[in-house]
Amino acid sequence: MTPVRGISQWDPGLLPIWLRWSSAVLTFALAFWLRHRLDGALPPGFPYLTFFPAVLLGAHFLGTPQGIAIAVAGLFAAWYAFVQPVNSFALTWASVVALLLYVFIVTTIILLIHIMQRAMRALEAERQANAALAEQRRLMFHELQHRVSNNLATVSGLLKLQRRTVSDEAAGVALDDSVRRIDLVARIMRNLHDPSGQTVDMARFLADTGRDILESAGAGERIQLQVQADPLLVGPDVSVPLGLIATELVSNTLEHGFPGNSAGRIDVTLGTISDAGRALLRIRDNGKGLPEGFDIEKARSLGLSIARQFARQLGGTLVMERRPEGGTEARLEFSYRA
Repeated sequence: MTPVRGISQWDPGLLPIWLRWSSAVLTFALAFWLRHRLDGALPPGFPYLTFFPAVLLGAHFLGTPQGIAIAVAGLFAAWYAFVQPVNSFALTWASVVALLLYVFIVTTIILLIHIMQRAMRALEAERQANAALAEQRRLMFHELQHRVSNNLATVSGLLKLQRRTVSDEAAGVALDDSVRRIDLVARIMRNLHDPSGQTVDMARFLADTGRDILESAGAGERIQLQVQADPLLVGPDVSVPLGLIATELVSNTLEHGFPGNSAGRIDVTLGTISDAGRALLRIRDNGKGLPEGFDIEKARSLGLSIARQFARQLGGTLVMERRPEGGTEARLEFSYRA
């Protein structure tokens, strides 16, 4: 959308040259006619009264040459018709003072307008240069995000090929977990590549990711997942670690909270808890619960180790505890504003 130009942004060069000069003639004629009409109503001493605004408008809207032309024409027209003795170019002390004062005023007006227009043109050129630089940086950033996403997809594909040749169950699980984490980061990168902005809507992301985790684990039929989240737009510094934490916690719940083919429910909530940029992620389940004496800081699970590390990166605290009614609750309170 092209911005509407204000008076201070007007560029006389937008008008064709013939229109600028014809408008200058018309402006001078109007000023002369108006001064003639006011001749009987004005006291002596105001021969150039209507020519000052004519010079001002002409210099600003038509250009510096046109403003000078109106000023010169007004000088001689008023000198001849309205400066005593009228109908002559005779010089007296009074007429000399009036002429010098007029020349000083119109010169100042034209000079100030010329300086202002040059400054506005320089400002507009700088604005366009900055806009072009910003667009170039935006395109380069999007291209970088696109390449990172593609490279992650390539790494994920290579790990999947490697997984087919691995017979050891523990190694296979490790490769599967690595693929899942890489795919998650790649998905976030693709979201950031969206031209609409460099933020991720974590509410939508958690809902989509949760469904994908259930489907990949073959638990879509037996586990009910409920996601309730406030709209929370965050950048990559928050979205990547938060997405990995949520994925690790949901995956950990599926693996340990619902062993075998047991059914259950997982509730994921996300919401802001203060105006200072703090939010709370809560994941609850009605599964078998945590073992006695569980301490998340001492847990050796790679997934929970990753979750703890990224929680510290977010300036947050991660807590996991047994629910009195059964199951487990994990809470992450974190900062989401830089």
